[in-house]
Amino acid sequence: MHIIAGSARGRRLFSVSTKMMVRPISARMRQSLFDILKPVVTGSYFLDLFAGTGAVGLEALSRGAQKAVFVEKDQRCLKVIERNLEHLGFKAGGTALRGDATNALSWVAHRGGVDAFDIVFLGPPYRLEDNTPLFLARRTIEAVVGGKLLAPTGWLIAQHHQKEEPGEFPGLEMFRREKYGDTRVSFYRPGSAAPKPA
Repeated sequence: MHIIAGSARGRRLFSVSTKMMVRPISARMRQSLFDILKPVVTGSYFLDLFAGTGAVGLEALSRGAQKAVFVEKDQRCLKVIERNLEHLGFKAGGTALRGDATNALSWVAHRGGVDAFDIVFLGPPYRLEDNTPLFLARRTIEAVVGGKLLAPTGWLIAQHHQKEEPGEFPGLEMFRREKYGDTRVSFYRPGSAAPKPA
């Protein structure tokens, strides 16, 4: 796994053990995501929830984000994120925090040193080892909204399984949806609920 574009283009990332239940976002999906984010990523405050190895937030820093905060509950993943921040020279712009992204998140902005985030990305796991669906996207979006983490002009991006429909949220409208195999990426921004894109 490597950084696709920006100041750290081509630099390889450290990863976690293959035995861990971490499924990094594919390079194709990451490229597509940042093609969409291109107009808003430079100078942004970026929040990477369920950060895993930190690939999404690190890509944001490489492409000009001012700050990236990574939230991950697994200590081994946090160590990999910190190692990647140091390896890429992004330590000053990145903060790795240990926590559960599905619970109350009001602490994240304070500990991350920002008031609100311009871009919030969440890529929760879809299933447990026994194939039990987790359906974490909706709970996490509710935690982001409840924690007032999204800036008034911010974007919230949720990666989720095609069978998991996050739905509508007070104060948010879905304005875009992308499809990648059995994965969907839904884009929200502050506003009234709008009809869901096909």
